[in-house]
Amino acid sequence: MKVFRIVGEIRKPNWKTPFEKEVMAIKPEHAIEKVYTELGSKHRVKRFHIKIERVEEIAPSEVEDPLIRKLLAGEGKIGGQS
Repeated sequence: MKVFRIVGEIRKPNWKTPFEKEVMAIKPEHAIEKVYTELGSKHRVKRFHIKIERVEEIAPSEVEDPLIRKLLAGEGKIGGQS
């Protein structure tokens, strides 16, 4: 798995907000799909309101998201599972 940083903007008629999201995926296309899915689910944003500006693969040392960093390090299980 690779880590991708997706940078873009949510554009609605009366509202604009930039976003930067890190996701794990095999290919850049999968990472973009994951961002569309997560933003649509969590923020009720339609895909045509999401404008992707940049997709870049990042090194494990550059990861800022603590959950992804933990997954990459292989530290334990998520959610307290054994």
